[in-house]
Amino acid sequence: MRLGELVGKEIVNINNGARLGVVGESDVTIDLETGTIRSIILPRRSNFINMWMDKQQMVIPWDSIRKIGEEVIIVEMDQCNPVLHRYSY
Repeated sequence: MRLGELVGKEIVNINNGARLGVVGESDVTIDLETGTIRSIILPRRSNFINMWMDKQQMVIPWDSIRKIGEEVIIVEMDQCNPVLHRYSY
């Protein structure tokens, strides 16, 4: 599968059915030696109140992906403890 084939697919958590984001609004980390994808990085959605605060990202490890379908990527993640990273503009 090519990276371009992932663009536009919704990412859904199998544990609770939560829609986490869409590939295309995200970044990926790639292992430079093997060329494989290590993780998908989704920006957290912001609203008017927190738009000037530090943004967060959710990192979805590639091994959390359970199935890639025509329109959806199914992942298995503990929503109580997602891997979040902060960044600021």
